[in-house]
This record gives sequence, C-alpha cells and structure tokens, in this order.
Amino acid sequence: MAVVLSNVNTEAGLKKLDEYLLTRSYISGYLASKDDMAVYTALSSAPKSSYVNATRWYDHISALLRSSGVAAEGEGVKVESSASFVASTPEVADQKAPAADEDDDSDVDLFGEETEEEKKAAEERAASVKASTKKKESGKSSVLLDVKPWDDETDMKKLEETVRNVKMEGLFWGASKLVSVGYGIKKLQIMMTIVDDLVSVDNLIEDHFEVEPANEYIQSCDIVAFNKI
Repeated sequence: MAVVLSNVNTEAGLKKLDEYLLTRSYISGYLASKDDMAVYTALSSAPKSSYVNATRWYDHISALLRSSGVAAEGEGVKVESSASFVASTPEVADQKAPAADEDDDSDVDLFGEETEEEKKAAEERAASVKASTKKKESGKSSVLLDVKPWDDETDMKKLEETVRNVKMEGLFWGASKLVSVGYGIKKLQIMMTIVDDLVSVDNLIEDHFEVEPANEYIQSCDIVAFNKI
C-alpha cells in the first residue's frame, strides 16, 4: 500500500513526516528506495534541526546520494501538494546541486566541502547500505510457544496479558488457547510471527519471561514449533 504524506514544505507536513520517521529508518521497507527519493525531492530545503527524525533521515539520504545512490524500488509514496517523483537518482543530484561550468564540470564540488567526521560518517553509511542491498529481504518465522504457570492458582488471564504486553519491532502475537496439563493446571499455547533478523526467540524468553514481573505468573516457556514462512 502506497504511503501518503501531507505537504512536507509546511510546518504541519514536516511534523507529520517527523512523527512518521520516529520508528522508521526509511519511508518504506528496510532499505533506501525511490520512495525516499520522492519525499527527498519534494522538500524545498533540509528540515529544521528541531525535527530530529526528519533531519536524521534527510542527512542519511543526502549521504547515500553522495556515495552509492538509491536502487530499491520501494512500495510507492504520494506527497500531497508536491511535485511527484520522476527523475532517477543521478538527475536528482543534479537538481539539488548548483549549475556547473560546462568547460570544467569535472572539478566542481556539487555538495560543498565536508569535514572529516562527515566524510567518515558518509563512508560508514554507504558501506552499511551496500552490504544490506546484497542480502535478501529478511525472512519470517511462525513460532508456537508453551507458557506454563506455577500452579492451578495462577491467574491465566494475567499470564496471557503479561505475554502479549511484550512489544518489539518484528514481533506479532497471534492466536492462543489454554491446554489442560492435569491436576487442574492449564498452560497457555500462543502463536507468534517474527522477523528473523529482528527477533531472537531465545533472547525473548530469557529477557522477558524469566525475569520480574513476568516470572510471577510464568514458571517456564518452551518452543513447541518453529517454522519458516
């Protein structure tokens, strides 16, 4: 589904963009794409520093343009009241840069002088993007967990709430049911879908279910099934 953003050259539009980028590195997906270029070119100037997330994103895209460029297709983006993105990455660079002297354009620095720190940061970001573009899109897995209470007096509703209250990027809780294990004790079986590169099931159990306050309800948690999607 295409992303729709308000006019990014207004205070309201920039605020919306800044809020949108609070939990995202790019306009869509896990790599810089033509969606980022569409929004980048729609901006008449760099965002104010008070828009922390938008500024971070803008500087990152600027660094990519100076190094490796943007290759991913994206999912589609519409920026209201702004010109739609048509140009390819090299043309965008030309639009952003001052006009060059035709007789000596090879000696013109289109982006001005950079400090050593800026150059190093740009090189590190470019290396990171190049490495990530060589990888396939991160896979997903479906995982079934057995979550066992301490005894038959454990509040199973609270136990399930404790499990579902664990939130992290790449983790999605699914269906659940209570299964009798004998002596009036029931365990919780719950499905979850994870993005493999973002979530470690072992770390999830160790960091969230084996510590307080979760262990007030949870005696143990086991992986019953683990399937790639």
